[in-house]
Amino acid sequence: MTTAMGAALRRIQLGNALSAFGNGFTVPFLFVYVSQVRGLGASTAGVVLATFAVAALVVLPFIGRVIDRRGPLPVAVAGTVSAAIGSMGLGLADTKELVVAAAAALGAGIAVVQPSLATMIVWCSTTATRSRAFAMQFFLNNLGLGVGGLLGGQLVDTSNAGSFVRLFAIEAVMFLVLGATVATVRLPKAPKVEDAIPSDRSAGGGWRALVADRAMVQLLVLGFVMFFACYGQFESGLAAFAVDVTRISPATLGMALAANTAAIVLAQFVMLKLVERRRRSRVIATVGLIWTAAWLAAGFSGLVPGAHALATTLLISTYALFGLGESMLSPTMAPLVADLAPTRLVGQYNSAFALVKQLALAAGPAAGGMMAGAGMYAAYIVLLIFCSLGITVLALRLGRRLTPAQENPLRHTVVQRRVPSDRELVAA
Repeated sequence: MTTAMGAALRRIQLGNALSAFGNGFTVPFLFVYVSQVRGLGASTAGVVLATFAVAALVVLPFIGRVIDRRGPLPVAVAGTVSAAIGSMGLGLADTKELVVAAAAALGAGIAVVQPSLATMIVWCSTTATRSRAFAMQFFLNNLGLGVGGLLGGQLVDTSNAGSFVRLFAIEAVMFLVLGATVATVRLPKAPKVEDAIPSDRSAGGGWRALVADRAMVQLLVLGFVMFFACYGQFESGLAAFAVDVTRISPATLGMALAANTAAIVLAQFVMLKLVERRRRSRVIATVGLIWTAAWLAAGFSGLVPGAHALATTLLISTYALFGLGESMLSPTMAPLVADLAPTRLVGQYNSAFALVKQLALAAGPAAGGMMAGAGMYAAYIVLLIFCSLGITVLALRLGRRLTPAQENPLRHTVVQRRVPSDRELVAA
């Protein structure tokens, strides 16, 4: 990696960490803010949360092509401006219409920023350094969210709407800081995407080429199951199971969420060293097994109501195991998307993966909430165990379609350096 690329990557990571810090100020308190502080009711708060997903689903199918045509930098800046307007709008809005409109601007802005930043990281890294770059992004995101949530909890006052205005103002400023930071980044003229060849060279551009890429389609299916089975359950089915079946208090649930963040922060770089020289499909398959153990622990926590300490330990272990799996995925999934993408379609591939993530994050809470509402907790745990085992099966099947460079770019690079060229052989 050149010095210029390293400097650009550091700026991107810094801006991303600051925006995550600002986001952490508001995310844990959004439902309470809309329903209670602004007095708009739980139904309006639910509509606001749904608006985030809808806004993302509206913009993501189109934003990839814009990134590939215009470049990720101007798109990222536009996204941060939209997110800042939406965030400040949420802080000032006092009617249902204004709150929903602000949530749409914020949701669309964040949805635009995510694939743009991912594409910028791809442009400023190589196949050998990409895993570390995305692992650092994930680490800083979680650290920023955790610290922001901790400080936000100290500043918030449900009896004072002005305290929430302050939180949303901080978030808006952090988005603008992100925009200003990435605006100063000097990107290379072309992305450093080696060994990125579409499966079907006769296919057209955009979505047509992506759909023709069977490895990418399999990765998208895998990604949907993955986000559905883990991330989509944190604030819906799993939280309801913890409170209604395991019988833990909301305060203990907060400890479990903290355990998830702590596992990510503490294990991220240890996991990076363990997985960066191993086959990516095998790493993802291992995550499926870890998450299977997590769901089994959650299920057993509901079977020992008389042993509250054991049940609580099992439930907290569930969240910690999820965090361990997440720390293995961060240097694996996003770099694999980049290494599958043709050079001209890096933005398209990143936005497609972000779209699948949003679909899963919409379907996951809906399914989990419905099953929890119906009291189908046993079926719920069984479903998620099968989804986690499905991750393992899908990952191993995906591995059959990956090239050695896509499976393990770091080891492939080392092997290439050791193999002498024809000219060297002739000289010898």
